[in-house]
Amino acid sequence: MSENNPGDSIINEFATYEEYLDSQISPVDLFYLEDKELARQLVELGYRGSGEPIKREEFDARKKAAENFRLAKRWQAKLLASHGKEFSNSPFLQALAEREEANRNGKMTTIIFLRMRNSRGQEISGYIDYAHRLKSESFDGYFAGSKIMHPRPSDLSFYNWETQLCTSNNTPNWQVIADNETGLLFKNKRDRKVVNVDPKSDPGDNTERIELRSAEYVQAVLYNHLTRRKT
Repeated sequence: MSENNPGDSIINEFATYEEYLDSQISPVDLFYLEDKELARQLVELGYRGSGEPIKREEFDARKKAAENFRLAKRWQAKLLASHGKEFSNSPFLQALAEREEANRNGKMTTIIFLRMRNSRGQEISGYIDYAHRLKSESFDGYFAGSKIMHPRPSDLSFYNWETQLCTSNNTPNWQVIADNETGLLFKNKRDRKVVNVDPKSDPGDNTERIELRSAEYVQAVLYNHLTRRKT
C-alpha cells in the first residue's frame, strides 16, 4: 500500500464500510432523515458527506490489501532470525543480518570466509554457503550471541592448519573448483558466474568482497553475489 494514498488513512481508521459511512453522517442528517440506513445510502451515492465517497468494492479491496500487507510483514519477521536483534557490537553479525532476507529469497548468495581458533586452540578456516546454512540450521543462537559460527568439514571448503585436514563440498548453490591455476573458485549454480576468493584478484561479476572486524575471528570476509533471478 502506498503511503501517499489519502484513502489509506480511512482504511486504517474504520473497521467496516458501515463505520466509514456513519462518519460522514451528521446529527442534522439523522434529525431530518430519521433513518440511519437511508442516510448511509445517501452518503454512498454522494449526496451526503464530504468529498467523493469511497465505493464499497474499493473499500473492501483496500482493506484486504492492508490486511495482506500486515500479515506479510508479520510472516517475514517470523522467518528472519535476525529480526528484533541488536548488533551494534558486532559488525559481522550486522552484515549477516542485513543480507539474511536476500539470501533466504534467492536474490543473493553469500559466501562467508572465517578464520579462527577452535575449542582445542587449533587454527581453522573455511568457506560457508550462507544461504544453505540458513536453510539447514537455526540461526537464532548466532544472532542472539549465544552461539559462535564455526567453519565445518561439511562446508564449501574447510582446513585445519594443525591437523592438515582439508575438505571441499558442493552445495545446492555453489560448485567448488579446487584444481585451478588461479586458486580456489566457486561457481554459482543459478547464473553460472564464478567467484574468485583470492583477495588480490577481482571477485567476479556481480560480486562484492567485504572484510569485517570481529572479536571472535582472526579474519571474517563476505563474498556477496547478486543472482539474476526473475520474481
